[in-house]
Amino acid sequence: MMDKPLEHVSSVSRRRFIGGGLATVASALPVFAAEKTGAPAKPVEFKRKIKLGVVGNGGRGGWIAKLFQKHGGYEMWAVADYFQEVADKCGDALGVDKARRFSGLSGCKKVIESGVEAVALETPPYFIPGYARAAVEAGLHVYMAKPVAVDVPGALQIEAAGRLATQKQRCFLVDYQMPTDPVNMEVARRVREGGLGKLAQVHTVGICGGFNDPPKTATIEDRLRGLIWVNDIAIGCDFIGNFDIHAIDAAIWVIGRRPVSAVGSSRIMRPDPHGDSHDVCSVVYEYADGLVHNHFGQGLRNNTSGELSATIHGLEANALVNYWGKAYVRGGKKHYGGGTVENLYQAGAERNIARFHREVVEGHWENDTCQRAVDGVLTCILGREAAARRERLTMDQLIKENRRLEVDLSGLKA
Repeated sequence: MMDKPLEHVSSVSRRRFIGGGLATVASALPVFAAEKTGAPAKPVEFKRKIKLGVVGNGGRGGWIAKLFQKHGGYEMWAVADYFQEVADKCGDALGVDKARRFSGLSGCKKVIESGVEAVALETPPYFIPGYARAAVEAGLHVYMAKPVAVDVPGALQIEAAGRLATQKQRCFLVDYQMPTDPVNMEVARRVREGGLGKLAQVHTVGICGGFNDPPKTATIEDRLRGLIWVNDIAIGCDFIGNFDIHAIDAAIWVIGRRPVSAVGSSRIMRPDPHGDSHDVCSVVYEYADGLVHNHFGQGLRNNTSGELSATIHGLEANALVNYWGKAYVRGGKKHYGGGTVENLYQAGAERNIARFHREVVEGHWENDTCQRAVDGVLTCILGREAAARRERLTMDQLIKENRRLEVDLSGLKA
């Protein structure tokens, strides 16, 4: 759930192993093939359209709403944003009736009550656990941006909502893009088949150009637009939890487990900061079998090339999965020259939108993106807390603390 951060992070826009494997990628092609072939788009007739509401209409939310509409399998039924003018702009673009354009903190509730079958949540992550739970309890399918929470209680709430969705036979999908790319998927398959030998070390990198961080006002209203909220830990989960999480999630996706402890250091380096998010971090994670995972994160306007990557080193070979550029397995019995990860910000979202439609219509309720999304955000929170405290912290300790981050919503429009 990130729009492009300030300054560009790559010349190509960015943004779990997909249950259907390469077939999942193929499932998106009938709808979106015109982008790759240059041929005229062939109309796709869907026997069933999903009545969708989009909550969070600025930036990526408004952009992804248009991708849902473009897919052709969705009826764009309702929109909601804290700011009415943002909801109206999105509603105009989608042709949503003015009576179903909602605003304020109650906008999501009104979308849920408007007659939709599914909701897409593109809000600051602080709000996602409560919105997702309410949607599932109302019997709706849920498509979510990442990260899915900012704290342990929120992550556990998402975990419970995912279980409830499966019980209710509802789809609950988290929109990560790196695991949808065919080249990344082939790399992951070969790593899981033992192509690197015994795993020794993981290295993840998250580099971006930072986010606008203006002075605070009497309420948090101004922090709720333009990705300003990424600078506030309680609203956005810190830089490691909002941007770097793509790379950390990719590592967890490839190796199939989350770490048991972390130690590190972090700091605020951007000039004139007003939020409390740390824009520089270095974290060392440890896994139950001793596997070492080094993470480097930076969000500064210093002309460093943007990067979201996970490198996995084994005794016999090494592998790279990427958001931009090359992905491969180098050496060993599963050597793979790989290829270039292309247009992932859009292509990954398109694949997930196609997957969401297929799983709702065909009745697939495995919801296998949920647990990994929970593991990923807990890993980021563990790294965030260990680095801020500058002490070793275990995942068990973090979960036992169960510390909730509070946001002052006073003065906001209901």
